[in-house]
Amino acid sequence: MTQSLSIAVLDYEGGNLASAARAAARAAELSGVSASVCITNAPETVLKADRIILPGQGAFADCAQGLAAQPGLREALLTATRNGTPFLGICVGMQLMAERGLEHGETPGLGWIKGEIAPMAAPGLRLPQMGWNELNLTRAHPLTDGLGTAPHGYFVHSYALQHGQPETLLATTDYGGAVPAIVCNGNVAGTQFHVEKSQTVGLRIMANFLAWQPQERWVD
Repeated sequence: MTQSLSIAVLDYEGGNLASAARAAARAAELSGVSASVCITNAPETVLKADRIILPGQGAFADCAQGLAAQPGLREALLTATRNGTPFLGICVGMQLMAERGLEHGETPGLGWIKGEIAPMAAPGLRLPQMGWNELNLTRAHPLTDGLGTAPHGYFVHSYALQHGQPETLLATTDYGGAVPAIVCNGNVAGTQFHVEKSQTVGLRIMANFLAWQPQERWVD
């Protein structure tokens, strides 16, 4: 019997947990993958998981503090990803991968990708950026396989990654200039847009994440 893939959606009293869990379960179903999805703040569950998902919405500082407030959860996340467990951060979950955030003061991030989360510069455009926007893929990667031409994601944000490294960038979106939309470092990846709200494109990325077998682990 094929072993079921265990997927941990991290519960740090943030938002979109149930939506992200449903998207992961639906992507597994459509891909014919046996999977169990749980929303959890238990470190032991995170350490045993085959995939880890960190959704997020709201302010960087609030999400970072919420994650740190769950006993042992941040440490389990760091240990699991160092050991090679694939990780997907969504929206603020992706932003937390950066070195720091500048929303509501300076707050340290997980430090998996270079750069900081700072206010967007979008002269003449409304902030937050809210709605569908095209993804511009910068290089081939298993997470973006099969997205087709002109894929779109659903964005809701007014802060974005700045001063990042080109080698960690998989896709951008245009909103007053190029805005990082998908990032990846080894076995950890994130989307600035809401995968769980991005319909066919989101489900394809989630399915790709469930099938992803990273050849490298994240490095400082």
